[in-house]
Amino acid sequence: MRTTIRAGSHAGLIKGGPRPIEARMSEIVQVSLRGTRKEFFLNSRNLWLRLRDKVIVQAEHGEAIGTVFLKDPALIELKRPGNVTREVIRKAEEEDLDQDDHNRIREQDALSYCRERVEFRELTMDLSDVEMSFNGHRITFYFSAEHRVDFRELVKDLASHLHARIELRQIGVRDQARRMDGCGPCGRAFCCSTWLRDFHPVTLKMAREQQLALNPGKISGACGRLMCCLAYELSQYRDSAERLPPVGAVLRTGQGSMTVLRAEVYQEAVWIRDDEGGEHRIALADLPPGPYHKCGDCNCGKKSKAGGSGAAPGNGEGEHHDEAPREDFLPEVKPTDEMQ
Repeated sequence: MRTTIRAGSHAGLIKGGPRPIEARMSEIVQVSLRGTRKEFFLNSRNLWLRLRDKVIVQAEHGEAIGTVFLKDPALIELKRPGNVTREVIRKAEEEDLDQDDHNRIREQDALSYCRERVEFRELTMDLSDVEMSFNGHRITFYFSAEHRVDFRELVKDLASHLHARIELRQIGVRDQARRMDGCGPCGRAFCCSTWLRDFHPVTLKMAREQQLALNPGKISGACGRLMCCLAYELSQYRDSAERLPPVGAVLRTGQGSMTVLRAEVYQEAVWIRDDEGGEHRIALADLPPGPYHKCGDCNCGKKSKAGGSGAAPGNGEGEHHDEAPREDFLPEVKPTDEMQ
């Protein structure tokens, strides 16, 4: 007897035979958890999930409650979730939401008590956040400290008072700002709390290259470290700087040799000084064609990076260029603004 299987139906499948593609492939969703964490989970139970739905998922220790943040397959593929093993257990019910509210109250009580014991034992540590597992059996305290802290007695105090498994986890100041969240000087939420996944080194050299005032209050974030956004536009500044003559370069113009005093990378212009000591501002489009030399004479054998619209490509550091720029290529320098 031949069994006919209709498309889209699982009826009549031979036991042990191949399952339809729809049954073999599980949907992957991204769930927002506590502490600004976002992780990927398998929807192997084929639950009907929508964005912002509360769900119960498998966690490192038991279960956790979270919010469906992303479920579009194309966007999830761009994020490259890798090997996803944890699953969405169920959609959160009313009892689960009540349990989560109760845990939030217990967390605040636990944080207040922990701060009292830290002060009592005179420990040099800054508590930033607390997180309780969904079942209430484990409480994790997050803190930052400049030096190693012996908190063994503190753990005993907390365990006896809270009747739960206690974990104290030391984090850096950047991770502390990420967990606490806030608003930056730009008026937007912290990058580290919203979309920035990894921290990369940020140096004062980046601020100097962008000609920013080295005022700690202006270039430091809430964490006290240099703002991560200093690296966002650095490549554009470097591209603009490569087209400008370096400071100290001598430009041979129809009015004589002029020395570059400083560059305005963002405006793509330079300030130059003539033989009489006058200072003038020249835009990149009005500059003589490069390459530019710090001595103004091609016989020096030294040359900085080529710049300007007429720069000769491929001439590196230390190469020799025998032909001096022709006078008929060099426009007359006209001062635009006097330096204030």
